[in-house]
Amino acid sequence: MKEFSKEVYLKWYEDMTMWRRFEDKCRSLYLKQKIRGFLHLYNGQEAIPAGFTHAMDLTKDSMITAYRCHIHPMAMGVDPKRIMAELCGKATGTSGGMGGSMHIFSKEHRFYGGHGIVGGQIPLGAGIAFADKYYDRKAVNICFFGDGAARQGSLHETFNMAMNWKLPVVFVVENNQYAMGTSVKRTANHEDIYKLGLGYEMPCLAVDAMDPEKVAEAAYEAIERARRGDGPTFIEARTYRYRGHSMSDAEPYRSKEEVAVHKNDDPMELVKHRILENGWATEAELETIDNKSRDFVDECIEFMENSPYPDVDKIYEYVYAQENYPFLDKLEN
Repeated sequence: MKEFSKEVYLKWYEDMTMWRRFEDKCRSLYLKQKIRGFLHLYNGQEAIPAGFTHAMDLTKDSMITAYRCHIHPMAMGVDPKRIMAELCGKATGTSGGMGGSMHIFSKEHRFYGGHGIVGGQIPLGAGIAFADKYYDRKAVNICFFGDGAARQGSLHETFNMAMNWKLPVVFVVENNQYAMGTSVKRTANHEDIYKLGLGYEMPCLAVDAMDPEKVAEAAYEAIERARRGDGPTFIEARTYRYRGHSMSDAEPYRSKEEVAVHKNDDPMELVKHRILENGWATEAELETIDNKSRDFVDECIEFMENSPYPDVDKIYEYVYAQENYPFLDKLEN
């Protein structure tokens, strides 16, 4: 794995500050009704994509996740301007404005969504890994899901097949401690979600996911295991989200004091502290990076504002694979 150098930490700081500002701007745009429907923000969890993409081979590895999916594709290399456009339903978005907040997608960057069905992406991630193994691509799929999805039956079916076939996939539960408003403590007889892997003799572990170094170390070991043909690993990335489940969440299930305590572990502040501690940058230089991130997010918004909405006649274009789908003429008439 690449060392945790000055360059890596400065990139992490630049990326993570931009991601945080991007999500904060999305919140503002939602309140202005420029983003409609649902909006699930990622504030507090930025160390996970930072650490994983450090350990991945971005020329061939792939990623799939749930509906809290704006930051993961940025980490994979997708243009944030196109993500912002997609969030606002513009034609220049990653899915032509047809997907919205929960369905960011990029075939070019091997980012396969963005899935609104809880746990729906778990078997899909294994399916991508099956294709990688079948075609001998030496690639690995990183399959993210939330702690609520860990209670879905599809997880157990997928774990069983993935181990049986030694698929090159790393399963990652982003345990931010609440499935919507339900605490992990209330959903099972145990709180150590990673132990679900033990029933399938799958290597499994928990990691402090507020620290990108620790995430990267666990990710690299799991990815290399999968790449050499030894099968999947299950990682419980223990993190915390600073915003509600979605913009409609009033957060009655937790106190402001609880959130404040977890903000002491803010991954952005941890990265900043290590940079300053090692003398890799000064406060003034980090402020310059902050300003650069702020300006870039403003550019994303400008790109979105100047982009058109999709043409109305596009409404049927992505529904049917066949050009002359039976009964389509009756539907139009």
